[in-house]
Amino acid sequence: MPSARTDRRVRYDGLSDWYDLNSGIDDEGAEALRCLVGEEAGSCLDLGCGTGQYFSLLAECGGRVVGLDVSLDQLQIARRRHSALVRADAESLPFASESFDTVAAIWVTTDVQDLGGVFAEAARVLRSGGKLVVFGVHPCFNGPLVEPMPDGSRLIHPGYREARWHEDSPWWGDGIRRRTGMRHVPLADLMGHVLAAGLTIDKVIEPRHEPVPFILGVSAAKPTP
Repeated sequence: MPSARTDRRVRYDGLSDWYDLNSGIDDEGAEALRCLVGEEAGSCLDLGCGTGQYFSLLAECGGRVVGLDVSLDQLQIARRRHSALVRADAESLPFASESFDTVAAIWVTTDVQDLGGVFAEAARVLRSGGKLVVFGVHPCFNGPLVEPMPDGSRLIHPGYREARWHEDSPWWGDGIRRRTGMRHVPLADLMGHVLAAGLTIDKVIEPRHEPVPFILGVSAAKPTP
């Protein structure tokens, strides 16, 4: 039985109003996300949609969006933005194989228990030639082992190679991670999970112009037969 801090449904429930007001991306990040998704998103699954902050962006990319999240609390806010919503676990998607042209996983890699399983499910529901877009925490420079320094640099503490859940970190401010914790996923593991799902990585970006990036974006295609 998962604890209250490792069950995403429990961790995010009760925080949705605060989360909706205090999360999101700036214009540079949004433009980078549009670049990854492209202009023909087609049938699009927003995997772990939360409060639905990216529905309009995905629609701008030509997406006919279905939002999915495990947190009923988050979905109640998402419903103010969109009606096509499903409550389900990302590790067991309630869709037939080859249902979507695009699967967007935005800010979800640090919330799920089994990232490999999530990407495998994403690949299953993608049509041939479809695209998985992963956008979120940069494993190398953003996380529980990363200490921001006054000059803008970041100090990486030992433990990077260990993929595990972190309840807290001494360098977290009063943000979402202080409230929910996060799972650290090393870069090699993240990329390996994408490849193990049978997808072909075609683009990797580190958006924005700060000296040390804190966002990583990846797009990967499902090969055609």
